[in-house]
Amino acid sequence: METNTTATPASPPANNHTHIHHHSHSQPDTHHHGILPSDSMLVIIIPTISILLLVAIIVIVIMLRRLKSAKNRGNSKSNSSSSGNQNCNFIAHTAINFNSSPDVKSGCLYGGSLIRTPASRFKGVQVFTYKELEMATDKFSEANVIGNGGFGVVYRGVLSDGTVAAIKVLRRDGKQGERAFRIEVDLLTRLHSLYLVELLGYCADQHYRLLIFEYMPNGTLQSQLHPSHNQQRVLDWGTRLRVALDCARALEFLHEHAVPSVIHRDFKPSNILLDQNFRAKVSDFGLAKTSSDKINGQIPIRVIGTTGYLAPEYASSGKLTTKSDVYSYGVVLLELLTGRVPLDTKRPLERMSWSHGLV
Repeated sequence: METNTTATPASPPANNHTHIHHHSHSQPDTHHHGILPSDSMLVIIIPTISILLLVAIIVIVIMLRRLKSAKNRGNSKSNSSSSGNQNCNFIAHTAINFNSSPDVKSGCLYGGSLIRTPASRFKGVQVFTYKELEMATDKFSEANVIGNGGFGVVYRGVLSDGTVAAIKVLRRDGKQGERAFRIEVDLLTRLHSLYLVELLGYCADQHYRLLIFEYMPNGTLQSQLHPSHNQQRVLDWGTRLRVALDCARALEFLHEHAVPSVIHRDFKPSNILLDQNFRAKVSDFGLAKTSSDKINGQIPIRVIGTTGYLAPEYASSGKLTTKSDVYSYGVVLLELLTGRVPLDTKRPLERMSWSHGLV
């Protein structure tokens, strides 16, 4: 009997083929998970581009607005400059040297004019005509006189808008009166403090020179400390202390914060005004000097001021510093404490200047 010895080849296991096939399909899946899907990329890119575009648009709009604003300011300055030159019709031919006055404009003083638009302004203050101020004071009636000083007479007046004001009519005594006017206008349009009297406006109409200040209903410290016989007002100690502090802050502002620093040069009770709440404000800057006038740290100048309030070194040598005001402040403090004037001509000669040895 013949035996068949041919071996039938073994077929590969079915499960092995299935495993290989599965492995060959799983390889691409593993590689695909290493890269972000396209949808995720779009979610990030689109908002980023939108934000950048929005920022760029905002920057462009801001730049255009700034350019337009700068152009408008340039046109405004050129227009005001040309109109100011056209309105100059006084002091244009003056040959006075005003080197001692800070920041004095050459040619025409502050664009004053006989012909002007209503409520014209310069550096925030109003420019008045003489007729307006004449109406405000009832033609400068003596009944409206509230003060009389070395530089002029002060009237109480009511402006066209109803504002009560103190109107000072300056005496035109040569160069000094004109200089005082220029200095006060220049300083008080630049310097603003709660402790300085506010300049509301001025008038430089033809040969008239007037200054318009806020009205201080309680008058000067001088009138409060030394009332007349029919006035029996006495300042209490709290009020005197507040006045002393207000005056100290005024001098601190002038000496430390004004640029250039300002020396008042005539600090005394008659130049200290009191408002409705008896708060003090310093006034009368007609004699003021600035540190820009210094030579070797001092200001050499002719001695001007009020006897009794002058610092000894200033009175003897004419050299002026901020310490001169501080000395005057010390004299005013003594007057606040004692109620006595520093130089009393009614007293015996040896006791006339009783305050000199105390300051």
